[in-house]
Amino acid sequence: MIQEKNSYSLVFLSIYIYILEPQTHNTKNEFEYKELEKATENFSQSRLIGKGSHGCVYKGILEEGKNIVAIKKQSLGLQKIHDNSKLENEVSILSSLPENSFIVNFLGTSHHDSSSKNETFLIMEYLPNGTLYQMLHAKNNIIPNWPKRAQIAIQVAKAIQFLHQTKPNSIVHRDIKSANILFDSNWNAKLADLGLALRMKNDDQDESPSYSYSYNSVTRPAGTIGYLDPDYTKPSKLSTKNDVFSFGVLLFEIMSSRKAIDVSKSPVSIVDWATKLIKEGQSLEICDKRMHVPWYMEATIKNMLSIATRCVSPKKITRPTIEEIVMEMENVIIDTTNNVTKTCKVTE
Repeated sequence: MIQEKNSYSLVFLSIYIYILEPQTHNTKNEFEYKELEKATENFSQSRLIGKGSHGCVYKGILEEGKNIVAIKKQSLGLQKIHDNSKLENEVSILSSLPENSFIVNFLGTSHHDSSSKNETFLIMEYLPNGTLYQMLHAKNNIIPNWPKRAQIAIQVAKAIQFLHQTKPNSIVHRDIKSANILFDSNWNAKLADLGLALRMKNDDQDESPSYSYSYNSVTRPAGTIGYLDPDYTKPSKLSTKNDVFSFGVLLFEIMSSRKAIDVSKSPVSIVDWATKLIKEGQSLEICDKRMHVPWYMEATIKNMLSIATRCVSPKKITRPTIEEIVMEMENVIIDTTNNVTKTCKVTE
């Protein structure tokens, strides 16, 4: 028992040290299209590692296997209508950012012009351990323990904080969800897919975005059902609090391993289900039943569920900022670490 408590104390300490890692500046390159063709075996289906409404992601092996990257190609649907706006928007956002430990690293772009189409490709760092969605919902996966879930939550919060604190204007991700959280070789979580991201006009959270795209292109409200802020109904409603709402949904998902929307359950919405249990004083019933909740994790879990509840408040003004969320999470981790350490000393 002492050994188990000590190990969790070390886990929490490592979580706190990791979130203080400094940032470094990113370097963006222009890659040759022929190099990408070779790296993906001409964009072979065997190299396809991800697929969404905006694009497909391929595993690329460069320099005779010495460098593995992820290559994002525009979806066939957008190619057919010659809509490059989302990919160009993602390039614009990513190329303006310094490298950050909690955001998937942007390496560069490639362009291919032909008689029929002009294509842009994004080259990103390759993260080998799948998505948070897979970790929580895929069958036969190793179930994450509670310190790991807390670590993931803080890492995602730090990623959102980085975007919201970007100068001169905040960036709103607009698609925070478990499928957009990827794991590196050390199982650290990183936020990916900034295809829907928008930069605010100024630091006023209720101002409209600065981009002059038409309503039917990049600036119209967008996101994923289940995570999407119900208050975000028109471009002028864009706010960093939209991301906060989505993060609250994600927190419930991390703690429960229940999908954001599950039509096989009642209620179908994780928000409706979780907030009802919390109002009834049964917050720990939200926790993933496959993983026992040890006593020293109860305070941390209850705190994160409390944060999630405030994040999904129908009233945008009552939701916390991501800075407040990060500070509160860090403080509860430090308190939990200290309590476990004191208990270990008493029982030794």
